[in-house]
Amino acid sequence: MASQAVEVEMKYDVGQDAEVPSLAEIPGVTRVGEPHVDTLEAVYFDTQTHALASRDITLRRRTGGVDAGWHLKLTAEGPGSDEESGDAAGGSGSEPRRRRELHAPLGQPGVVPDSLLAHVLAYLRGEDAAPVVRLKTQRTTYALYGGDGVHLADLADDRVSAELLGAAGGAGGAGDAAVGDTAAPEGEARTREWREWELELVHGSPELFPAAEEILAAAGALPAKHGSKLAKVLALAARESGAAAGPKSPGKKGPVSDLLTAYLAEQISEILAHDPGVRLEEPEAVHDLRSATRRARSALQAYRRFYNALAVRHLGTELKWLGRVLGVPRDAEVMLDRLRGHMAELPPILASAVKDRLEDDLGASRDAAHRKLQMAMVSARYFQLLDGLEGFLDNPPVRPGAAAPARKAAVKLVAKAAKRLERAARTAKRTRRGAEHETALHQVRKDAKRLRHVAESVEPVHGKHATKIAKAARRQQQILGDFHDSVVARDLLAKLAAAPDLPEAVASAYVTLHTRQVQLAADAEAEYRKERKKSRKVFRGTVI
Repeated sequence: MASQAVEVEMKYDVGQDAEVPSLAEIPGVTRVGEPHVDTLEAVYFDTQTHALASRDITLRRRTGGVDAGWHLKLTAEGPGSDEESGDAAGGSGSEPRRRRELHAPLGQPGVVPDSLLAHVLAYLRGEDAAPVVRLKTQRTTYALYGGDGVHLADLADDRVSAELLGAAGGAGGAGDAAVGDTAAPEGEARTREWREWELELVHGSPELFPAAEEILAAAGALPAKHGSKLAKVLALAARESGAAAGPKSPGKKGPVSDLLTAYLAEQISEILAHDPGVRLEEPEAVHDLRSATRRARSALQAYRRFYNALAVRHLGTELKWLGRVLGVPRDAEVMLDRLRGHMAELPPILASAVKDRLEDDLGASRDAAHRKLQMAMVSARYFQLLDGLEGFLDNPPVRPGAAAPARKAAVKLVAKAAKRLERAARTAKRTRRGAEHETALHQVRKDAKRLRHVAESVEPVHGKHATKIAKAARRQQQILGDFHDSVVARDLLAKLAAAPDLPEAVASAYVTLHTRQVQLAADAEAEYRKERKKSRKVFRGTVI
């Protein structure tokens, strides 16, 4: 597994003849260590279209210095997030950059470690990451210490030589990458040299940056125009600035289309952020990715009349496919965790008898579903879905009605979802028992989820009232989720108990667990009825 750290730094452009100032004059700095010189060589990997660099992601293999190895740098809150990253994409300005940095051992020169590759597959989308730039840096590092001896920060004085590499340069390994035939960016030479300073926190606080500003500026340092060395050599400032802008924040007087754009952008960011966790099988990653997928689909369905029907239908179909692929392993895991918990309520003899059998039966199906999920997430279909979602944001296929005022249109959207939920609840009330009743309650759960997501999407223009509706819908959804899980567990246990040649102790345990699920389902339904009465007061009229 890769190790992680958060890098907080400021980069400065300086002239070749600039002199490093007296760093001990920076407020809070009482001692400066002896300068240490390293020669660093790094090969940066990306696609021909710079899919990573254009998102402010850098992937490199560096030799020399104390942290030689593979490095992957992402925004501190995960790809797609601008929170607390300063001018993360553009990199210019006076705010420090926060970046999440993952490290892996040097390994083989041309083979990106799987622990890092998992974090960028959603951006590569089937393309290979090949060497694009080689940097040679003569780095002189000055360690800055506080009065208590704490290592506050390092100032790195870098003299950089950069060489653009062709896409085929990695054929003989990253270390031997040769200059290929790929043309350099317009107006750029294939090699460049420059000097820059980096002030990076070690154990110090961000207050050190403004404290150092005057002294560094007096020495001729200016806030860097690019967020990274790679961005500088690829001249990606303009592209980065466009990526950093993101969707327009919805306003009460703005068009209703802004509501979907902003909400969908959030869900796409969540999908991309949780994608690596699913690949690395991290806890809750499948659940989080599935939730974002469902939110995106709900929002598209709710706002569909404002957009081209074919475009919305296609994305909805693909999101449903992804949700289904995610749902199988997630549901198996939920069921296994649920029954594990209830086994703890059994007498020790029964619990011991059934534990291994359940683990074998459910664990096997869960593992098979995970394997199918991993295959789906490297498929062209999944990558095309990501392209489609981002394309929808970049060029929304709006109809004329999408220009309707957001505040007024939002009321109608929420009211429609609330009426849909009420109709489903009445249907469930008319079907008193049996499979038909259980199916009807499951539909109530799905409609409560849709109302929740629609209400969440209109929070920018309707604030607390929309939040109140979303929370009430979420409570119904959760209660009926417990009901549905109990029904599924009940049916599963009945099937397992009917298996031939079942040991008596195991059969007895299954019967006990089955009875428990029947009671839990009844309890959940009773709780839902109470919650529905409370929620109807919130939903009544849905005048927000």
